[in-house]
Order: sequence, then structure tokens, then C-alpha cells
Amino acid sequence: MQKKESDLLVVSNTELSKRACLITLESKDKLPRINAGQFAELLVPNCSGVYLRRPISIHAVNVQNNSIEFLVQLVGKGTNALANVKQGEIINTVFPLGNGFDVDNMPYRKPLLIGGGIGIAPLYQLGVDMVSKGIQPTFLFGTRTAQDIILKDKYNAVAPLFYTTEDGSFGTKGFVTDHQLMNSELGQFDALYVCGPTPMMKAVVSKAHQAGIDCYVSLEHKMACGLGACLCCVEIVDGTNTCVCKEGPVFKSDRLQWK
Repeated sequence: MQKKESDLLVVSNTELSKRACLITLESKDKLPRINAGQFAELLVPNCSGVYLRRPISIHAVNVQNNSIEFLVQLVGKGTNALANVKQGEIINTVFPLGNGFDVDNMPYRKPLLIGGGIGIAPLYQLGVDMVSKGIQPTFLFGTRTAQDIILKDKYNAVAPLFYTTEDGSFGTKGFVTDHQLMNSELGQFDALYVCGPTPMMKAVVSKAHQAGIDCYVSLEHKMACGLGACLCCVEIVDGTNTCVCKEGPVFKSDRLQWK
């Protein structure tokens, strides 16, 4: 799949919470084919001491406007600098990177899409693409508290949306694996798609394997180059050391050495 380096225009930057923002970038050229689950490497502008690009999941794509949305979690100097970019600024971006979800050849009709924290990022476009193919997804998201919930209406406009919160302030109290959709009602789904903290994903994968349901994970590793050169995002896949940025970040869970 063709990747390109391009100067993209900031058309909006919306604060969603103290720890997240939604940045929309626009290309003056026609966008290449972008699959849900792929990511981009963003060069942080005007930030001294930050030299490496930041890998950010592609949240949504608008082919009519040639624009891309990025859901950014504020965790360090680089991402906090991105949260301060203004409309009209330019961000040099390399995209699309990695291998995403294969919706065109998807055999499932009723999948459950599970996100933890900012791990919801690749699931929005995945849900949109599934619906366009006549597939009926359901979202299940987990956060610490109700204050951490973001973009609820946007996701709910695509598919039914359910929540767990660790403190019980919204939805079901506990983790996503405590929700009835992952327990008594799990049998209604023919596949699981999950992105979020590794312990959460491993717990979901365990549930999927016990139920005999196919499961796909979008791994969240540190990716300095995004091209498979720096070897900082290695995961054992099919028994072999594999660069998540180049061969992933999406893998079928039975290819991983997760117990």
C-alpha cells in the first residue's frame, strides 16, 4: 500500500478532555487508500527537544474533504505540543502506515468492537466501514470514570454503544470483561475486535479463546520510525520477532504468544 510524506493543514483541534484532543488535518492532494487500523507518523511542530515523530492512530477519514482525524492522548511533551496546534498550521505527516483491518474480506456479520481508554481510536473508522458493508457492529468501551468518556454521540451514531467504568459512575461497574456482553451475551457475536491497554486486551483475548470466537487486536507499541527500521516495537508473532509498525498493528489474536 502506498505511503506518502505530506504537509497537512490543521483545520481543527478540539479539546475533548484534559487528556485527549481530536485533530483534523487536510491534504491538498487526493488521499491514498487508508484502511481502518492504520496509523500515521506526525512531526511535532515548534517543540524543542522533540525530534522523533509521534505515531498516532487514524481515527476517521473523509475522502470528500481529503481530511484525516487523529485522536491524540496527551501523555508527554510531544503529544502535549500537538494538543496546542492551531487552525492553519502545518503538520508534516507520513501515512498510511502499517496494516489495518481487512473489512473488504470480512466473513463476520455481528462483531463486538471493544476499546479501552484512548484505544477506541481505530474503532470508529472500523465501525463506519463495517456498516458500509452491511455488517452490524456493537461498541463496548471501558474507562476509569464517566469524566473520561469522549465522543460518545459520534460513536453511538454509528452503532449501539455500551460502557463500563471502573468506579461505576457510568454504565456497568468494572472492566470491559465484566460487562454482560462479554459474559452471558457473548455468544451473539461472531468476532471480537479490541484495542487498548495490553492487560485489557489479553483479558479479552482469553475470553474469546474460551468461547471459540475469532479475535483481532490492534497493538499499542512505541513506534519510533513506523517503518520497521528501529526495532523498538517488536512482538512475537507466529513464533517470530515481528515489527508491529510494519506487519501490524492489527493481528489475529491466535498469532500472538498470549496466555
